[in-house]
Amino acid sequence: MLRLCQNVDMSQVELVGPLDQAVGYALKRAATALRSAMEAALRPLDLTVPQYACLEVLAQRPGLSNAELARAVFVTRQSMNLVLRGLEKRGLVTRADSAPHGRALPTELTEAGRERQRAASAAVRAVEKKMLASLPESEQSRLLRDLITCAEALGDVRG
Repeated sequence: MLRLCQNVDMSQVELVGPLDQAVGYALKRAATALRSAMEAALRPLDLTVPQYACLEVLAQRPGLSNAELARAVFVTRQSMNLVLRGLEKRGLVTRADSAPHGRALPTELTEAGRERQRAASAAVRAVEKKMLASLPESEQSRLLRDLITCAEALGDVRG
């Protein structure tokens, strides 16, 4: 049984309220819709969202290790290892046979990986543009700033 702190006056506790007015619920709904649209856009390219995210991060920051990629793509190291193995088997990424420093193996896109990344990036950008189409450009910029502020307020410093 759940025990509440005995010093809490339940009449003073603020509850979430109607879901259609809850920011967290709206954010999750938008994130789910975005993920579904991205999955549909990436399917013809034979990529999942984590695979695409890995390619995109590597295009912008080549040479990252498995752990660094996992943090950047918001997956566990174990999941990233599976993503990288799959991309490596398909010839989209390459990893060094030995680590130049410590144990971390840097990862790079191959030429085929760069081509797939560019096609996937264009597909994902089209999804993003569709999602933002009803917002004026100034509100799009504001939305981005506000989302970054929200993430940072909850302790996310990945940005």
